[in-house]
Amino acid sequence: MKRYEDQQWKQSMRLRLDFNNMMSDVLGEEQGIHKSDIDAMSGQLKAAAKAMEAKRSEGKMDWRDLPYNQNEDVADILKTASDIKNKFDAFVVLGIGGSALGPIAVQQALNHMHYNELPKEKRGGYPRFYVADNIDPERMQALFDVIDVEKTMFNVITKSGSTSETMSQFLIIQKMLQDRLGERCTDHLIATTDRENGSLIKIAKSLGLKTYYIPRGVGGRFSELTPVGLLAAAVCGIDIEEMLAGAAYMDEICKEEDVYKNPAYMAAVLQYLAMKAGKNISVMMPYADSLKYMADWYAQLWAESLGKRYNLKGEEVFVGQTPVKALGVTDQHSQVQLYTEGPFDKVITFLGVDKYRTTMEISKGFEDIPAVSFLGGHTLNELIHAEQAATEYALLKAKRLNRTITLPEVNAFTIGQLLYFMEVETAFAGELLGINTFDQPGVEEGKNATYALLGRPGYEEKKAELDARPKKKNEYII
Repeated sequence: MKRYEDQQWKQSMRLRLDFNNMMSDVLGEEQGIHKSDIDAMSGQLKAAAKAMEAKRSEGKMDWRDLPYNQNEDVADILKTASDIKNKFDAFVVLGIGGSALGPIAVQQALNHMHYNELPKEKRGGYPRFYVADNIDPERMQALFDVIDVEKTMFNVITKSGSTSETMSQFLIIQKMLQDRLGERCTDHLIATTDRENGSLIKIAKSLGLKTYYIPRGVGGRFSELTPVGLLAAAVCGIDIEEMLAGAAYMDEICKEEDVYKNPAYMAAVLQYLAMKAGKNISVMMPYADSLKYMADWYAQLWAESLGKRYNLKGEEVFVGQTPVKALGVTDQHSQVQLYTEGPFDKVITFLGVDKYRTTMEISKGFEDIPAVSFLGGHTLNELIHAEQAATEYALLKAKRLNRTITLPEVNAFTIGQLLYFMEVETAFAGELLGINTFDQPGVEEGKNATYALLGRPGYEEKKAELDARPKKKNEYII
């Protein structure tokens, strides 16, 4: 029996949400959220929960079924990952947004923090891992300086197939492989895209590429538990079956309609009430380097999903909460001053870990200097836990809203839970705000302007609009 099939083990790995420091009877009447405010939302909460259930049953939240309906894909991914391990020295993801942030976050969480620098045998024979998620030409050249393209597998990921950044990278890579390998170039390319629509699926079919499909109802920022994230994880030796089991476990927890028993719903309710009270900044502060890039992944999920001009009635509402990433303890020395004494416009979310995967003792020494010697005999584990507790206390004392999400330990099961928890929290917050959580019209405007500037056919009207924009004045350029 695998450990994630053991009910007792699963319960021991359950994620916890501690929202004491969000509540008025702990934080204080002036800034804290009153329990009566939550209870007064009873009708709204029931309606939001029913809407979540209805959208799921209607196929409008396909990401919620990902823990259960991918057995064939998972088996194929594991086989492909094994083949890549045996044939290639490096695996490169070509993608941006959700196609990149999820794979980066999971890799950082579940593999060695200097994974690529380890010799191959210490990586378990798995290939080095890179994500090309920007089009800075210097960065792209730097990638070519550290990989041998003839020993590299490239996974090009874009659901629409028209993501300019990703497809420009693909064009560069495909030409490079074609020049060096001829017809064998397709052995170095895997496409992950929509099954029917878009440019990439047409290219993949014409070249005969190995292709994985992103389910129709799953947008990029909700796609980490599809082949978008699962292939990259499996190629680097991460247990994707355990990660999906963790997501399934959280899904069961999140089926509870009572917000006091549903951590993701409660997290969303508290953020909604905080937004209503003018807290328009959401800081995520992991106290584990392994969770550092979870804050980056969350930033896209929260910002693109909730930052909306219009609600579902077509009314202008301009809602959303700006996500900010921080890292404990590093950013205690750069940002916490602002959080404790600056404007009352933030909610701080700590990501904590009960048990780190290693223990590091602090050596004794310099007994004649008490300000240093007191550290000796403790561990870095104790120190980081103490600093997290101290920062939480400083925020409590300053009456700043904060909450803590704790993983018993960082493993594939708890990471699956965390990803799914944040997705459900985001979707439920969108229901409370009365918006479309799953579109991104503001992003599309920038994409369309890019197409027009580079002369894509069909965007002549947008180009004319751009040409008519106000000219910049030299007097305002110093």
